[in-house]
Amino acid sequence: MVHGLFDLQFRLAKIDKNGDPLVKINPMVNWELFRPELDAANAAYRTAVRGHERKSEAGRPPADVIVVFKMAVIQSLYNLSDQAAEQQCLDRLSFQRFLGLGLGDPVPDANTLWNLKEALAPNDLAKRLFQRFDEFLRNNGFEAHSGQIVDATIVRSRIRRDGKEVNEHVKNGDGEQVEEWSENARPQKDIDARWVKKNGKSFFGYKDHVSVDVKHTFVRQYEITAASTHDSQVYEELITSNSSPEEYADSAYPSEKRLAARVKAKKVPLMQEKGTRGHPLTEAQQASNREKSRVRSRVEHVFGQKLQRAGNMIIRCIGVARVKVKLGLRNLVYNLERYAMLKLAGRGDTARKPEVMAS
Repeated sequence: MVHGLFDLQFRLAKIDKNGDPLVKINPMVNWELFRPELDAANAAYRTAVRGHERKSEAGRPPADVIVVFKMAVIQSLYNLSDQAAEQQCLDRLSFQRFLGLGLGDPVPDANTLWNLKEALAPNDLAKRLFQRFDEFLRNNGFEAHSGQIVDATIVRSRIRRDGKEVNEHVKNGDGEQVEEWSENARPQKDIDARWVKKNGKSFFGYKDHVSVDVKHTFVRQYEITAASTHDSQVYEELITSNSSPEEYADSAYPSEKRLAARVKAKKVPLMQEKGTRGHPLTEAQQASNREKSRVRSRVEHVFGQKLQRAGNMIIRCIGVARVKVKLGLRNLVYNLERYAMLKLAGRGDTARKPEVMAS
């Protein structure tokens, strides 16, 4: 097959015309921002695997950690497995361009991608990357304004099918002591995921609790828990600095103690009220709920955007440490895409001098 001199450029131009989110994100994000944490985590992981520090720089140099991290961004954005991410990066021109690789450059393999995520698992380092980018946002014209919204969404995991006795052991926190599992089966058992019932339907997995600022709808903080954890149990951990005191949440969060504490902290808790049997909501309360929902519903757009990009994701990794990496990167990638969109729209504080961007 004979190729023309500009065939590659024509093909990429057609991809851009059809709408490629990567081409919007890439030039807008200072990727070197993440290098310190990535390099430190990668070095610590390799030392732990080898059992000693590297004695020599001889041999083939490892893949650049930023290239592998951008590969993890692709994986999170399109909900790909490690093997599928490697295959797609080998096959798709737009992915190679995003990674900064030419047709003759080696693409990191699935094991390299896996190792990077394993390096981020200890001490929840994925959250540190998330926080590093949030600091960047706040320093570049995207401070948190107009209050914040707290909510949670269930993320399903592979169902663990065991007997009642085994399930009781796991539920009581004794999953490591289960003797019925073989050595081969044990690594495939997620003892951190839990069942929860919502709207009459049961789900097995985890919860992604988030706090979103009202003005820009960036995820400003998140917590990952088992699905059985009630939404209200991590409310205070999600509250971040904001120019406005308003705090929006649905009816799962308010209690007399919490409302009093938020008022004492000089906040304005605007949480949905819920009627009870024999004590339905008054018309005034219903009107108040509708008014609060006009703002609170913005968090549903965040969940909807992530669902639209990655689909109805089912967590395939085992254990809460790896799930925190998976969902932490998903929250970070949402913010990366949101930032690129707002910058292209000319949003942000133009009076500030932005940091120099690096591709």
